Amino acid sequence: MKHVLKLFLASSILLASCAPLKVEMPSYEGKTFRQVLSGLQDVSEVRTRFSIAFLKDGREREGDAALDLAKDGDMSLRLYSLGFLAMKLSSKDGHVESSHPIDPGDYFILTEGLRDCFFWWDVRDYTLSEGDGYYILANRWRTVWVDRKTFLPVMQNIRLDNVRDIYIRYDRPRRDGDVWFQSQIKIEYREYTATLSVSRKSFQRSSPQHLHSQ
Repeated sequence: MKHVLKLFLASSILLASCAPLKVEMPSYEGKTFRQVLSGLQDVSEVRTRFSIAFLKDGREREGDAALDLAKDGDMSLRLYSLGFLAMKLSSKDGHVESSHPIDPGDYFILTEGLRDCFFWWDVRDYTLSEGDGYYILANRWRTVWVDRKTFLPVMQNIRLDNVRDIYIRYDRPRRDGDVWFQSQIKIEYREYTATLSVSRKSFQRSSPQHLHSQ
C-alpha cells in the first residue's frame, strides 16, 4: 500500500509539472477596442528596459538598453555591453546625436523602428477593419495588426519610402504593474534584424487617466 501511494504521489507531481501554465491575459473591464485606443492617446512618454540582439550577415551583437521615448520622437537611449555603457543615442526635434558612429540600418531600427514599435497605436488618419482574429489599423504608410482578445499588437509594417519597409513582430504578453505589453519584439529592416526582450515598461501620461493597457 505504501508503495502504491508513493507511485501515486510521484505520478501526481509529474503530471502537475507537465501541465501547461495558465497565462494571464489583459482585462479591459468591458471596454471596446476604440475606447482602449482613445485611452492610449494621452501617453506622452514610454520608459522601457530591454535586452537587444542585432543580427546582420550572420554576425550577432548583444547588449542591454534603457530607453526613454517621447510621443513626438524625442528619445534618450543607452546601450550597454557586459554591463558597461557602449553607446548613447538621443533625438531632439528630429536631430539625432550618437556617441559613436552608427550603421545606417541600425540607425533606422533605433529611431523610426523603436518609436513606432512602442507607440504602435499612434497611427494618423487610419481606417479600422477586422479580420482573422485581428483589428487592423492602416493608412498609406503603416499597417498594425492587433489581437482582438488581448488588444495587444501582433505585427506591424511601416513603409519608409517607396522601396524601404520596416517589419515588426510581437509575442509573449506580460505585465509590469498595470501596463500590459508584448515582451518579445523583432524589428527587421532590409538585411538587419533586432530582437528585443522587454523586461520593464511604464507610461507617463499627459492626464491622470488610468487604464490597464499595452
